[in-house]
Amino acid sequence: MLKLTPLLAAMAAGAALAQSRSPTDITHLPEIQVRGPRDAAIGSADSASEGAAERESFQTRPKLRPGDIVEAVPGVVATQHSGDGKANQYFLRGFNLDHGTDFAVTVDGMPVNMPTHGHGQGYADLNFLIPELVSGVRYRKGPYFADGGDFSLAGSAALDYFSAIEAPFTELTLGANNFRRLLAAGSRTVQDQTWLGAIELEGNDGPWDVPENLKKANAVLRYSQGSPTRGFSVTGMAYKSSWTSTDQVPERLIDSGQLPRFGSLNPSDGGKTQRLSLSGKWFDKGPEGETTLSAYAIDYKFGLFSDFTYFLNNPVNGDQFEQTDRRRVFGAQAARSMPTKFGALDGVLSFGAQWRGDRIGEVGLYNTQNRERLSTVRSDKVSQDLYSVYGQQLVYFSERWRGYVGVRGDMLRYDVQGREPVYGPANSGKGHDSIASPKAGLAFTLTPQHEFYLNAGVGFHSNDVRGATISTDPVSGLPADRVPALVKGRGAEVGWRFQPSEDLTATIALWQLKLDSELVYVGDAGATEPGRASSRRGIEATLRWKLNRAWRLEMDA
Repeated sequence: MLKLTPLLAAMAAGAALAQSRSPTDITHLPEIQVRGPRDAAIGSADSASEGAAERESFQTRPKLRPGDIVEAVPGVVATQHSGDGKANQYFLRGFNLDHGTDFAVTVDGMPVNMPTHGHGQGYADLNFLIPELVSGVRYRKGPYFADGGDFSLAGSAALDYFSAIEAPFTELTLGANNFRRLLAAGSRTVQDQTWLGAIELEGNDGPWDVPENLKKANAVLRYSQGSPTRGFSVTGMAYKSSWTSTDQVPERLIDSGQLPRFGSLNPSDGGKTQRLSLSGKWFDKGPEGETTLSAYAIDYKFGLFSDFTYFLNNPVNGDQFEQTDRRRVFGAQAARSMPTKFGALDGVLSFGAQWRGDRIGEVGLYNTQNRERLSTVRSDKVSQDLYSVYGQQLVYFSERWRGYVGVRGDMLRYDVQGREPVYGPANSGKGHDSIASPKAGLAFTLTPQHEFYLNAGVGFHSNDVRGATISTDPVSGLPADRVPALVKGRGAEVGWRFQPSEDLTATIALWQLKLDSELVYVGDAGATEPGRASSRRGIEATLRWKLNRAWRLEMDA
């Protein structure tokens, strides 16, 4: 079968057009920079720790769960506990990021992290992701870029879906412990219009004595229209999951033989979650710049039953508790980049605005037994909005030197309405907080194979706004410390990139990140947990080497 690539098609069309014109008919085309899907190259990257993972890299990695795909980001570790329906736990640059704090994740421009979440701040559940549809993973580390906002202090990952796939396919996977997965996907293109659809069904019992009984359903439907330079897309996603989890148990019970290695002390632990979303994106690219407009709406439900201490606090009914979250999320963003001139110096100006609104109908913590509620620790209705504007100017000082400066402004407004009758009124309140975040970076190209970078910036993460209005610990009844709604962080990095060819990239970065406070609201307790200001520093190195078509070498340290 003969395939005509877009490049060959353009060449053929150009040749035909040239034959139809006279020799004096000359058209001057604007210069266009094209970035391939490989790692950010010398001359285009703005730091040593940013890049784009090749599809071959993250698709060939073994993945126990969809969230493991973020391990394509050098240095990121994703782990799992308490069942296949719960979000991964992430680690990066000396941070235990819990389920997403300080690591921002987006899928097709939609944020995954959930602020003021029932289980933990910044909860990033990627189980709605279908890895086979992911076209690319773009990543950054550090608070060095003006368009990076909440939760991106340590780093960020942007995952994109295909608008079309080469051919429809169906996969059926069967494995040990009653694992089964069915995936069907396909697309159809007519002229400049494309429909893409996929459905995934998955079940698993795991090795546990109490079967996990995972039931997962996932669907994606996308319509896109236009060309690579101008078009729009509308995407709908639906996800639902339920599971039974085997939580951590005392090691001494296993060592003594009283409990099997895969045993459980509470067979009713587990959870269920649901996510529905609709998003749209419009873009226009040309010699005068690039404009992008996008918006999204998300309907989200979450319920988790956990028991970590069993009968320590309540010898009669046990210590199981339920965490709930029901919300709708709305958001929009506009971005524009355009060429600029400063005398004889070329540059690129990027600016934009972002808004996210969370309407949380219920975020709560309850004492339970066998998934039945016994009492309420906290139950709140929360509304919060984050408004953001940013601008960044890149200047090419010479063929070897380029640099940028930027600034970002964020304002958070929140309203917490406590529903628990005893302490709810005292822990209610309204407020707002704002922060300005300057950024700067400098790059020097020593040779076509070597480039050095210097970056610095201020960033932030938001805290659970229930911690910003709390006055009384709902468990002890004692006075509680409030947390700031927005916490500032400062980072700096010096790095080096070696790229002798498209098949080999090596980077080294020395970095530092300081946080003003790590005082956090703990969803497991319904109260605040004090933490000191922190400072982390380190060195990291990465190697990406495509030896041949069959072998790749990837190393992180």
